Amino acid sequence: MVLGGGEADGTGHTLAGQDAAMDAALGALYGGGSGGARRSSGERSAGLGGSAPNVARWLGDIRTYFPAPVVQVMQRDAIERLGLASLLLEPEMLEAVEPDVHLVGTLLSLNKAMPDTTKETARAVVRKVVEQLEKRLATRTRATLTGALDRSARTNRPRHHDIDWDRTIRANLKNYLPEYRTIVPERLVGHGRASQSVKKEVVLCIDQSGSMAASVVYASVFGAVLASMRSISTRLVVFDTAVVDLTDRLDDPVDVLFGTQLGGGTDINRALAYCQSKITRPADTVVVLISDLYEGGIRDEMLKRVAAMKGAGVEFVTLLALSDEGAPAYDREHAAALAALGAPAFACTPDLFPDVMAAALEKRPLPVL
Repeated sequence: MVLGGGEADGTGHTLAGQDAAMDAALGALYGGGSGGARRSSGERSAGLGGSAPNVARWLGDIRTYFPAPVVQVMQRDAIERLGLASLLLEPEMLEAVEPDVHLVGTLLSLNKAMPDTTKETARAVVRKVVEQLEKRLATRTRATLTGALDRSARTNRPRHHDIDWDRTIRANLKNYLPEYRTIVPERLVGHGRASQSVKKEVVLCIDQSGSMAASVVYASVFGAVLASMRSISTRLVVFDTAVVDLTDRLDDPVDVLFGTQLGGGTDINRALAYCQSKITRPADTVVVLISDLYEGGIRDEMLKRVAAMKGAGVEFVTLLALSDEGAPAYDREHAAALAALGAPAFACTPDLFPDVMAAALEKRPLPVL
């Protein structure tokens, strides 16, 4: 890539063996040439063409010569640059790709067009990615949130090892004795022991517009993890211009994902109206809206609903994205309006999400980066 190729190669040396094969694989995607696929403008762009056999061979080559993270980037570029999404509807092609979150997003967007012969293979690809994500995220999420739930149950007669010293000191500052430079605590504040009953309710409200694909994947996995915790009652709602409650599928995040339909418009107000109608214990409820905030519904009504929920005691969290990519394009005016209501909107990585949820459950300031 750096040296160029053909007439652009001024070194006077030719590549051979594996170096030549790697150069050919890169050139097929990023270079020009007569074997290229046509862009929408009509010019030729690269050497994969629209041929499934060519693409299958190329997928095998890049998995041979490059590590998995590089393969995933190249696959994503091939889908975007060369319009190869339709080839993913073929089982043989799906078996050749390196699965990742972005590939899952592409498959979900093709779900309705997918032939029956491909659906089982697609589900296997999606399940592989989901299992990888659960392995990476589930243990820490459960540990972090269990600790938050334990700390949120306070008692004024704690055992010694259950004393919350920070809160005890703050509660007894009036009893400071300057001559001894110490505080005499009249009232102890401690961590209560977690009970087996449901302590908190969490509502995940997920925008399933096409730009939110990676967020939908991660949110579905986290939804399944939260649903597995007996002390949290979890509801998962996805929306575009319609609202779909997928709570009954939370035991299997793959079923949740195939219940979504990426693309279409956005009506945040309608989705929040549905979520608001399901809240029975506002003071013990956390609502997480995952959306880029491009609202196609009634903006003022959306903001009124958020204000009403917060006024009733609901902890409201707005995530512009739940992905590894950072902040996406988003509606800054709506984000500023939510921040003014005390519901700051920010992007969140999957690794930070447990800490965000722990802070929300304990009603602490959110770790906004």
